[in-house]
Amino acid sequence: MPLVHIHLIEDRRDAAAVRRIADVVQEVLREHFAAPPRDRYQLISEHKPGHIIAEDTGLGLERTDDIVLIQIVQQGRTSDQKQATYRALADRLHDECGLAGADLIVSVVENTQADWSFGNGVAQFLTGDL
Repeated sequence: MPLVHIHLIEDRRDAAAVRRIADVVQEVLREHFAAPPRDRYQLISEHKPGHIIAEDTGLGLERTDDIVLIQIVQQGRTSDQKQATYRALADRLHDECGLAGADLIVSVVENTQADWSFGNGVAQFLTGDL
């Protein structure tokens, strides 16, 4: 049950291209992050030009307005799963969406089972419903 927030610069892509990015992210999470089928929680935010500021942290990366920032909130994934996800996202978003590797930033945020309610005010992981 990863919760994914995808940040983009507005008006850089049409609706089909934005959807393809979201679909690739979901496919990679199913393959490398053990996300179950129909376990898709994605927020897509488009920001005005200049409202995403992403410097290169001294790595020499040249970023463009095609930048995509992906934040994944999850629990229980290993370092190997995370690294495989980063690699697969970079490769597939490049191959299928034309995204340069320097324009992809991925951040994984850890949480616990008590941090989720999927509806009706119930913590389904804690109650055993999930």
